[in-house]
Amino acid sequence: MESATLTGRGADHGVANANGLSTVDRLKGDPGYQAFWTLRVGFAVLPILFGLDKFFDVLVNWEIYLAPWINDIVPGSAAEAMYAVGAVEILAGVAVAVKPRYAAYVVAAWLGGIIVNLLTHSGYYDIALRDFGLMVGALTLARLASKYDPPLFAHRRAG
Repeated sequence: MESATLTGRGADHGVANANGLSTVDRLKGDPGYQAFWTLRVGFAVLPILFGLDKFFDVLVNWEIYLAPWINDIVPGSAAEAMYAVGAVEILAGVAVAVKPRYAAYVVAAWLGGIIVNLLTHSGYYDIALRDFGLMVGALTLARLASKYDPPLFAHRRAG
């Protein structure tokens, strides 16, 4: 027996979209929508966690991954550079949570920069390859978001 709400809809149903399906119904029946949400949550939560760790170094001392040539051109110390990286990653994660249609491309570009850094810093090629896989995932999220995340300024039809 389905529980009723003030709107007359079942309690387990979200707001209906243009197709008349709730988010829950779409998640149950649309594998593309499931993939979109899996990637959206992953690319929101994980950058925030990794960004926070840049301030605490619980997982690893992140400074070891900074290529010497980059350390030479950024102002301040490697630790300060990692704080800036952490802040960018936190913002990127929040942006993906809010608007993956656009933010997923930002994350992909950010990962591209990380890959360049790692490829120019001997000994981290395996991590660069992993980050390439993450970049492909971010680009996949961007493509799925073009279908499942409406544009900021969608044209509205009169009438």
